[in-house]
Amino acid sequence: MKFYKVVIAAFIGTLIALLINFFVKVGVVSAMIAGLSKSSPETTTVVKPNSVLFMKLNYEIQDRTVDNPFGTINFNTMETLENTGLNEILRNIEQAKTDPNIKGIYMELSSIPTSTATLEEIRSKLAEFKESGKFIVCYGEAYSQSAYYMASIADRIWLNPEGMLDLHGMASQIMFYKHLLDKLDIEMQIVRGPNNRFKSAVEPYFLDKMSEANREQMDKLLGTVWGQILKGISETRNISVEKLNELADNLELITNAQKALDYGLVDGLLFKDQVLDELKNLTGNNKKINAISNTNYAKSYKIKNPSKNEVAVIYASGQIFDGKGNDDNIYSENLTKTIRKAREDNNVKAVVLRVNSPGGSAVASAIIGRELDLTKEVKPVIVSMGNYAASGGYWISAKGDRIFADPTTLTGSIGVFGTFPNMKGFLNDKIGLTFDVVKTNENADFGTIVEPLTPFQYAKLQENVVKTYDDFTSRVAEGRGLRQSYVDSIGQGRVWAGADAIEIGLVDQLGDLEDAIAYAVQKANLGSDYKVVELPKEKDFFTRIMESMNKPDEIEAIMKQKLGVYYHYYVGLENLQKNTGIQARMPFDLVIQ
Repeated sequence: MKFYKVVIAAFIGTLIALLINFFVKVGVVSAMIAGLSKSSPETTTVVKPNSVLFMKLNYEIQDRTVDNPFGTINFNTMETLENTGLNEILRNIEQAKTDPNIKGIYMELSSIPTSTATLEEIRSKLAEFKESGKFIVCYGEAYSQSAYYMASIADRIWLNPEGMLDLHGMASQIMFYKHLLDKLDIEMQIVRGPNNRFKSAVEPYFLDKMSEANREQMDKLLGTVWGQILKGISETRNISVEKLNELADNLELITNAQKALDYGLVDGLLFKDQVLDELKNLTGNNKKINAISNTNYAKSYKIKNPSKNEVAVIYASGQIFDGKGNDDNIYSENLTKTIRKAREDNNVKAVVLRVNSPGGSAVASAIIGRELDLTKEVKPVIVSMGNYAASGGYWISAKGDRIFADPTTLTGSIGVFGTFPNMKGFLNDKIGLTFDVVKTNENADFGTIVEPLTPFQYAKLQENVVKTYDDFTSRVAEGRGLRQSYVDSIGQGRVWAGADAIEIGLVDQLGDLEDAIAYAVQKANLGSDYKVVELPKEKDFFTRIMESMNKPDEIEAIMKQKLGVYYHYYVGLENLQKNTGIQARMPFDLVIQ
């Protein structure tokens, strides 16, 4: 009888847990549907006369707007968050330039947690907008470096009188796991090629600080990116680079807002109500400011183009993995299917591959590269590099007919490595688990985590890594018209900024996605008779909701919101378990803080 009571209690407990989980998800979906009903994609937004395009870029800006059911919800307030992608932001700015109902652009900025190349593309587009004669104004209660770099393109910059401007220079902090692994008695067995001294992705596993080679490349990389930022601010604010560096060195602008005004970095110290009064004057609206967000403005217009000639922009964003998966990363099966469809579609006259990837699986990179090679045989393939196109991201880019990069794109990182955890000490000594084995062949237990690699097994893996590196450098040499020995000399895992990569032959031209599309049009001889299509085609909102029910998307979204700028440390720990096997991956991420 007691047994049946236990069974019934367990059954009821499980049922209650399932019901709670169900109703929580129903609540989340209901909130999303409620938000959707207010701003359905089918609903056309009407732009009122004398409106301003309102831009608040306080989120990680993806290359493309994605209907992520959980990524657009504030889990504290259940409100809908802005998540307009770079593609729609740029289209909105272009549309607003000639829209008679848009008087100008108003930005509220504090911090923009996204990478430098994305900021560069938006800033460049805003500079084009200014040529229309319409205004750009910006207000911040405080400005981070990323926010101020964006704000510096504005005609007028306003700062809260009690705020501050955080200009302090760039630094990259790398998290090292060596002592953690030592405490857990876990050995991360590293296999690197002999010429991969800059491939520092594995250094956190066996060092507690940067190697001299890594420090050398970081100094060069940060210097180039910081130089680009200072150059931009200097040109728009008419302040010398030397003076900006002096202010950064002395943390001169974080003490009080008045100093930012005194040194000419802002045009006024205003409270929000005063800013609104200024906007009323600029728009000629005495009572109410007509402000329209990026999300809503994108619904106010449709670009109609009857042309049958298509330039396909294929987005390759995220880490590179084998097989099939979701749209948040690059999976070889998903992306090759998209590329193949574009190749076989007679309406597609040229392909622009938009790469925003730090790399990943070497095998998956090779598979994707093969599909691009086949496509290049029948139509132009142009590469546009975003924030990252490094390691595996460069592997798939190397044979493009022409490669475009932003000055601050992180690229190169031509190198490979393998990581193979040995958890014998942890399992045996820390938690008391032991293992025994029966095997038919000498190396039948190859790949186990409960025993270290034998010298023979390590040597075989070393052969694999050396061959993969040779394949990588050979591909780059062939694609870029360079000697393989030269590719090795600029490779060895070293990461380059786009502005430096063009000088050593890894990139053809500095430019953004629009420049790459324009070149593809020219290469395909399309004139003005073409339209741009974006691939892979977006899944509808409700399909993504149903898919997300079986994935931890909501957990990831919550972690991003809670951890903020520290989220990438969490990702680094997550990668401890993901990045095993042979990898072609960039060693770090770089975000302006």
